[in-house]
Amino acid sequence: MEWETVIGLETHTQLSTQSKIFSGASTHFGQPPNTQASAVDVALPGVLPVANRGAVERAIRLGLAVGGTINRRSIFARKNYFYPDLPKGYQISQHEIPIVSGGTLHITTTAGEKIVRLTRAHLEEDAGKSLHEDFHGMSGIDLNRAGTPLLEIVSEPDMRSAEEAVAYAKALHALVRWIDICDGNLQEGSFRCDANVSVRPMGSATLGTRCEIKNLNSFRFLERAIDYEVRRQIALIEDGGRVVQETRLYDADRDETRSMRSKEDAHDYRYFPDPDLPPLCVDDAWINAVQTAMPELPEAKRARYEGSLGLSSYDAATLTQSRDMALYFEALIERLAVARTAHLARAKLAANWVTGELAGALNKADVDIQHSPVGSDALAGLLERIEDGTISTKAAKDLFDAMWNGEATGPDAADQLIEKKSLRQISDAGALEAIVDHVLASNAPQAAEFKAGKEKALNYLVGQAMKASKGKGNPAAIAEILKRKVMGQAPP
Repeated sequence: MEWETVIGLETHTQLSTQSKIFSGASTHFGQPPNTQASAVDVALPGVLPVANRGAVERAIRLGLAVGGTINRRSIFARKNYFYPDLPKGYQISQHEIPIVSGGTLHITTTAGEKIVRLTRAHLEEDAGKSLHEDFHGMSGIDLNRAGTPLLEIVSEPDMRSAEEAVAYAKALHALVRWIDICDGNLQEGSFRCDANVSVRPMGSATLGTRCEIKNLNSFRFLERAIDYEVRRQIALIEDGGRVVQETRLYDADRDETRSMRSKEDAHDYRYFPDPDLPPLCVDDAWINAVQTAMPELPEAKRARYEGSLGLSSYDAATLTQSRDMALYFEALIERLAVARTAHLARAKLAANWVTGELAGALNKADVDIQHSPVGSDALAGLLERIEDGTISTKAAKDLFDAMWNGEATGPDAADQLIEKKSLRQISDAGALEAIVDHVLASNAPQAAEFKAGKEKALNYLVGQAMKASKGKGNPAAIAEILKRKVMGQAPP
């Protein structure tokens, strides 16, 4: 039987506020246990929660970015369950009326582009953390995370493969960082995914029984966990068994999912409106203020790069993979005065270097672009010397490596290194003609081949001339001189 995979993701995004969602306690990561837990966070008698305005604004930003509906009135509810790291015995969340309803996210896979629908995004507080490794025969409880603001973003079950789920998670990760609502740090738990996975016979409209895989904090683990779970469910059904709705954990060491507990439904949590918190009311003025402060979104920026700068869709998509890369590129073309001069060739040169040499160096060193040793001003200085013919492309790559290694920094780095390494390109017509005459005299057969119409012979002759000039000759000028002399044309 042919089987179809059905996947929906619930993503817990830690909002980038300085304080918690219902208290003034700090959200700074990595502090000693229980040093950032206020009276509200530990649920001492008589304390009252107060909603964090910054958390609400970040939720509005997300809603605007995905084209969702910002509900003017939403409700905080109590989600009741009993774990040691939940001191109140309930979590404050949103249930029937979230702050954001609907929306879409565009993803790209090897099969092409796809739109994934969003169900909702709701505000809630995080729980604490149980510590098992440092204690013998017992567990410790760290409540530093208790009350940390989360925006849970829930997709529709629109994904049909682990590849699509990973593409969705990466697109959402890039978006929440782009609009500056989350730092996206997977290692610190700022961005965590729960995957709801089921299978059904191909062509069936009825959803299968789903299992939820909890707390996947790596794109690689997300893909591997889904692939394993799909295989497990198909094998179980084909062997005559049935899938049980449950929550499962992914064991990376064994590359398998294992049962954690039976999966609860909404009625198990006994949701009801929190009597300590009034309805959250958002007016048009507040939404408009957030909209005004929003950065240009990736899709709009891609369209502008293609329309105004003449870049290919591939270059535009690559340059907008992250906001930091887009900011770097825009600082680069500002220095090169691309926007003011409508110099499309210059924009293409800048795009090629950012997506080529720079991106390659960043990947090799595992460095984010905001920490690049070669700043946008230094790269702009290098590109200016390529454009005005001062250096060859090969010399430019050598200079880039030198700048990457810290031999020179700042806007004048390229100029400093050109003089230090004597890399200035020879463009003087007289000097180049002398080199070309020597090359033609030494390579008469190849010159005859080029004259007979063999283009490859020209490349050989240019290479010999570059070798004779010790790499300093202007290859374009050399090629022109070679063509003229071989064809017997008069000097211009």
